[in-house]
Formats: sequence, C-alpha cells, structure tokens
Amino acid sequence: MFRGIVLDYAGVLTDPDAGELFAALDVARDNGIRTALLSNAAGGGQARRRLAAWFDVLVFSGEAGVAKPEAEVYRLTADQLGLSVATCVFVDDSARNVDGAVAAGMVGIRHSSVPETLAELTALFPVLENKAGGRSA
Repeated sequence: MFRGIVLDYAGVLTDPDAGELFAALDVARDNGIRTALLSNAAGGGQARRRLAAWFDVLVFSGEAGVAKPEAEVYRLTADQLGLSVATCVFVDDSARNVDGAVAAGMVGIRHSSVPETLAELTALFPVLENKAGGRSA
C-alpha cells in the first residue's frame, strides 16, 4: 500500500496545468497520504513559503547536501515523511531522477503531462479519483 507522494518542482509543478496536481495533493493530504517536495534547488526560501501548504516535507538538495539521482536523497525524503521508500511514489520529468528513485526502492512516474501523471497517481492512490476543487500555487 502506498502512503506517500514525492514530487519534483521544476518541470512538474511548473507545468501550466499544475493546478490539477495541487488539487490532487489537497485530496491526498485530506485522506492521510503524506506528501513531499524533492528539488535539486539550492534552498527553499520563497518556494518553501509558497508550497508549504501542500507538503508535509520540503527537501532541497542544497540544504540536504545530497541530490537526485543519488539514492540517499530519496531515503532521506521518505525518512522525513516517516515512511519507508517502498511506500512512496516519486514524480519527476527527468528519467534519470525517476530511475534513481526506483533504484532506491520507490515507485517512479515520469511526468510528461498533468493528465498522464494524474492517471498514474490515481491508479496507485484510488482516493484521488474523487478530487475536486483545491488551491493552486
């Protein structure tokens, strides 16, 4: 059973249709699914303030000292969520980063469009089928 969703920022949450992903994150969190942002950015700053409402954990490689696709950053993120890597799903637009997450033990989804990513997430988290409304970043 999957209990956590880990998303990249640039290329996923910057997609023009990302509002639908944010709505899905609202539904996920309302249903007890833990959420994390995992970015290779130097640090949180303004992004941390803007995105904190949708995530239980925000991990920035510049602050963590380890970057995608290194296995340690995926384990660190899962640990901060209080979950095992095997119960987390990772979404990124970079195949290399998705491969790194899979090698670390997560299920990986390569983001190419919001509808495709939502379809894959909904298959893994059926509660997302009923998503409605939500905030957008």
